Amino acid sequence: MSGAEMHGATKDGTTRYAAKFPGAAKGHFRDAHRMIMSSLGMGTYLGQPDAKTDESYTAAAITAAESGINVFDAAINYRFQRSERNLGAALKQLAAKGYARDEFVLCTKGGYLTPDGAMPGDPNDYFFREYIQPGVFTAKDIVAGSHCMTPKFLKNQIGRSLKNLGVSCIDIYYLHNPESQLSEISKDMFLERVREAFTFLESAVEAGEISYYGMATWNGFRQEAGARDAMQLAEIAQIAQEIAGGRHHFRFVQLPFNLGMTEALTLGNQAPPAHIIGAHARTVMEAASDSDISLIASASLLQGQVARNLPGFVAEALGLANDAERALQFVRSSPGITTALVGMSKAAHVHANAKLVNLAPATEEQFTNLFSRGESA
Repeated sequence: MSGAEMHGATKDGTTRYAAKFPGAAKGHFRDAHRMIMSSLGMGTYLGQPDAKTDESYTAAAITAAESGINVFDAAINYRFQRSERNLGAALKQLAAKGYARDEFVLCTKGGYLTPDGAMPGDPNDYFFREYIQPGVFTAKDIVAGSHCMTPKFLKNQIGRSLKNLGVSCIDIYYLHNPESQLSEISKDMFLERVREAFTFLESAVEAGEISYYGMATWNGFRQEAGARDAMQLAEIAQIAQEIAGGRHHFRFVQLPFNLGMTEALTLGNQAPPAHIIGAHARTVMEAASDSDISLIASASLLQGQVARNLPGFVAEALGLANDAERALQFVRSSPGITTALVGMSKAAHVHANAKLVNLAPATEEQFTNLFSRGESA
């Protein structure tokens, strides 16, 4: 890929991509921050760090792209950097098939220390040589022995991710589970670290290395408001606003959302906007909408745990052929979810999940029925 193709996803490119799938159901492709994103996305978390899994992931990514899925999600620490490299290999092969870089929304994450390719014999020696000696981080920058989000570290990690992916721009770059910092530092210090990270990430946008940034979380937005590692989305969005004004690029949050973990939709753990008198506590979905932030669902099938043996009322409300399809349909049809990520390490997984590309998301009536039947079940 050369020239314009090397840059990130564009409105024109992603629109061109969507037009290649005239059979895609209305509602499969969604507009989010000047990108057209598929309602299903490919996750790359699980699997052994070996050549066989590498080949399988690359083949799965090509199959996904050819099936109407244009959102790809990785993290630098997934399979010791190999998942990013597998997506990079897929992009190269897709270029040879006539697809352009600007048609795909490429997402990755930084925050966790990771070896390169395989676990080294002496991890401490590896991190000392690679990071501490060159001054990328100091021991006091590390939380829980494995997490760092200082500007210097993030700069280093973005550089590595760009190289792994073989691109010049990452579309969405997430701070990976930043709430893990709250296990060791105070809330005030955490928010200061977020401010420093966001200031750097805005500069990475200016430099053209990333297009948007966000937070990919596990617990941070699913906890009761008083939990030690709970985060307030409005408070974090306000930091971005103070750094870069209304044109800030903190526009995406990834969090687990599935039939077994519905907190983003059902738990009022976010403080109401101060300017609305008498407003109720908000769900994360409502808070994201207030701040013009798009939500990406991770763990849509909860590693297969919600892909089978679902209660009968789910089938009654959503229809479809099997529980895996119903579980995915629930996530991608939820108000406020732009893309439902699902781990797909094999082309066979893609073929099964991509059946939903040509099926419309659940209607509001079906969705409402699901909850009313659930309550009476």
